[in-house]
Amino acid sequence: MPDFPATPTGPTRPDPRGLPAPYVGLVDDAAIFPPGNSPLDAAVTAWHERRDEPWSSLVGCFVVSDQRLPELGDAIDAAGLTDDRPLPVSVVVGGGAGAVAPAASSARRMRGVRLVGVEVALRDPDDLFGNARRVVTAVDQARDHGAIDDDVTVHVELPQGPTTHGWLAAADEVAAAELRLKYRTGGVDADRFPSVDDLASWIDAALDRETPFKCTAGLHNAVRHTDPETGFTHHGFLNVLAATRAALDGGDVRAVLDERDGPALAAALPDLDTLARTRRWFMSFGSCSVLEPLQDLVTLGLVPDPDPRTNQES
Repeated sequence: MPDFPATPTGPTRPDPRGLPAPYVGLVDDAAIFPPGNSPLDAAVTAWHERRDEPWSSLVGCFVVSDQRLPELGDAIDAAGLTDDRPLPVSVVVGGGAGAVAPAASSARRMRGVRLVGVEVALRDPDDLFGNARRVVTAVDQARDHGAIDDDVTVHVELPQGPTTHGWLAAADEVAAAELRLKYRTGGVDADRFPSVDDLASWIDAALDRETPFKCTAGLHNAVRHTDPETGFTHHGFLNVLAATRAALDGGDVRAVLDERDGPALAAALPDLDTLARTRRWFMSFGSCSVLEPLQDLVTLGLVPDPDPRTNQES
């Protein structure tokens, strides 16, 4: 598996304010999604207020569903965002292939918004390959008509479960179109958290196809753990990053995903340059909290301790 350098959309150097390169843009702000469910106006205001904080480059984009784009315009106006400093937005398309172009067009026309991503899930389990082909066609048409610029990242979410023949065929279609994969790693129900074996297989599938991927849900914390309130076992985002590196190096991916000792996991990480190159593949994860990931990285000694005032949620 070749280990290509970071693309222009990935981390190539540390942030000038001190955030190490492997963690730049690692978290996508999904504050309005469960279980956080932040009001949209509060989430946009929080983004605006923290964008000059020394750790703000940890956050890559603001994630919003296409159904809430009309509300987003009002929230942007209330927060005082402008075209000079627009909100980088990734739109989650809920209506399948046919809704890709309308959602992207709506976001592109909004004042104070810069469309940086489109995310769409495959929802036809009986014909994943055909569903993937329809999404690819819709994205191609949207690009041809100017709704999606060439630099907009498109992630296609494959369903949870084992990597069946149909699942792999859909992944092939996504990879052939040079789109990117998206994996759901948690949710509000126990069955939304994939097993170590499933997640390891998904990572392998992405790397086998030389296709970058992102994760969403359940990765608020750096290290694998069991939530004492829900009893759900969460994967850790640092486990996923380290497991991606292990897969590239021929290591034991499952053992890394299963590690629960945070200091041991952090101590075993490769040098920063190697870890930054790993972000070429594991691009980011969506989280309804951006402070929990930050605080875990600080606790593990992986990023500088920010000003104490940044430890209060906006």
